[in-house]
Amino acid sequence: MTGQIYLIRIRGHLDTHWASWFEDLTILHEANGESVLTGGMPDQAALFGTLMKIRDLGLTLIAVEPVEEELNSEG
Repeated sequence: MTGQIYLIRIRGHLDTHWASWFEDLTILHEANGESVLTGGMPDQAALFGTLMKIRDLGLTLIAVEPVEEELNSEG
């Protein structure tokens, strides 16, 4: 799989029952009250789809940060 890994930071602790909405993303709750979703996106359409889910849930988006390493099918 090729693509980019992203850290998506949102305000508040996202309840674990929403994890299925965010499929392959890991949800971490931070001590400062924020949640960080981390995972790979094959393309920008997938990233925008995730951001639309965040919007649909009425969550406050704080930041979207690409991680320097990219996903690569060649390992």
